[in-house]
Amino acid sequence: MNVSKIKTVPDNDNNIYLLYDENNNIISIPESIAIILDGNGRYAKKKKMPRELGHKAGCEALEVILEEAVRIGVKFLTVYAFSTENWKRSETEINALFNLFFLYLGKIEEKATKNNVKISFIGDIYKFPKNLYDECDRLMNITKNNNRCVFSIAFNYGSRDEIVRTIKRLNSEHFDFSKITEIDISDNLDTKNIKDPDLLIRTSGEFRLSNFLLWQIAYSEIYISDVLWPEFTKEEFYKAIISYNNRDRRFGGRKEK
Repeated sequence: MNVSKIKTVPDNDNNIYLLYDENNNIISIPESIAIILDGNGRYAKKKKMPRELGHKAGCEALEVILEEAVRIGVKFLTVYAFSTENWKRSETEINALFNLFFLYLGKIEEKATKNNVKISFIGDIYKFPKNLYDECDRLMNITKNNNRCVFSIAFNYGSRDEIVRTIKRLNSEHFDFSKITEIDISDNLDTKNIKDPDLLIRTSGEFRLSNFLLWQIAYSEIYISDVLWPEFTKEEFYKAIISYNNRDRRFGGRKEK
């Protein structure tokens, strides 16, 4: 499908825009989308600029996609910003990232206020510098009553770490593990208030999960884009959604002919 022929039509009753393809068929929007934001460093190298500017360009791309996701009715948008493995990077790059995150959260606050978006963070944010995790706490508090979309940022997040922390927390509460169920685990993960992703997008052409939402994406549709994250436009976002619409989601079952 030619994404340039996609039409957006306002649905004033639900305060969103509906997407229609070139044959005037409505395009179904995944309720929950997760994105692995990959390619900032390669973008910087491609443009012959410092890595820090590549990350800045990635933040700017995220602002665009967040607003578009809200506009077309995505209810949950979860993005991978800093992993538990990212601590292996140079101290210079990590400090630059922290400074960028702090400045960027101010812009996210503006977007959240404008678009009635609730901000949440998943991961162990309390290992970050105090000024950064204080800002995260502040944003979660002031947006907690917003209800148009939940925008979750994975900071110092790793899925294996999340699962280990969940088990430790249950153990500290003297949980009876002989009676544990999948629901018990899901209800105690960082994402307990987030719908499991219907669609997982990864940019920059990499075919791996990188320790992101391993429990939650058991039945997610996966879309790999060759585009580097800073160059990921709303048109590229539409391509992922169109691909999702072409999937036959059976969740382990089989549709009778």
